[in-house]
Amino acid sequence: MQRLNRDQMAARVARDIPEGAYVNLGIGLPTLVANHLPREREIFLHSENGLLGMGPAPAPGEEDYDLINAGKQPVTLLQGGAYFHHADSFAMMRGGHLDICVLGAFQVSVGGDLANWHTGGADAIPAVGGAMDLAIGAKKTCVMMEHLTKSGESKIVERCTYPLTGIGCVSRIYTDLAVLDVTPDGLTVIETFHGLPFDELQRLTGVPLIA
Repeated sequence: MQRLNRDQMAARVARDIPEGAYVNLGIGLPTLVANHLPREREIFLHSENGLLGMGPAPAPGEEDYDLINAGKQPVTLLQGGAYFHHADSFAMMRGGHLDICVLGAFQVSVGGDLANWHTGGADAIPAVGGAMDLAIGAKKTCVMMEHLTKSGESKIVERCTYPLTGIGCVSRIYTDLAVLDVTPDGLTVIETFHGLPFDELQRLTGVPLIA
């Protein structure tokens, strides 16, 4: 079974981000989206540590570790970009001023519940960061994640078993196998990759899907 690699996943997410959008890219996989945004579109990337107008990752050797995103990765700042206090940044997030956030996840439920900050394991280090604020504050919350765990279990579940980040907040899920929308009728498959049949995606996911 062929899957998208991480850069292919990021490029697929980037295609859906429209002109003029204000967007937050969560820690982990979502940060790769910045490297694949269409050059002809003006898109404003926000980071909760107090940046607006981020560009792609810097070229090797040009990193400035005074200029980092929320995941402590070096970034670039586009012309017109701005720095500000993180309290102002969280006010943007909580005030509904972001059009889209793209977050990683441990689990997403069929109803759009999100679990992405803690697995509940005794040895796990909880790290909620700004995820709760983003999940409910952005106008649209998308998830970018691998479809299956390392042990082959679906990360898309009937009900989340990990501590929740937000309830009913996710509207679209991007995985290495498919794109799915969370709708009132259930999970609708928008696209599958590398010719993956719907029946096989259904088998791997283990929860009802709408073709």
